Amino acid sequence: MGTKKYSSYDQIDRELEILKIEKEISYQKIILGYHKTKESITPKHLVNNLLGSFKTGFNGSYGTILNIAVPFVIKWIIDKKRGC
Repeated sequence: MGTKKYSSYDQIDRELEILKIEKEISYQKIILGYHKTKESITPKHLVNNLLGSFKTGFNGSYGTILNIAVPFVIKWIIDKKRGC
């Protein structure tokens, strides 16, 4: 990257403002990626993704029963571990 030549302080200030905004956008993208990753590795999502791959092989009522039962089973396991 070559050296930029500026003819006024206003150009320098504008360039600094642009760089500051680009830095903030990059930071927010990192934060968003972190939150999406954190959300995708919760036990409920992991089990649903695992069962989702099996569910495609089962059509009809069995897949519907799995879809309804999985959240209840996960909640029961979590409550049991907490001692509720």
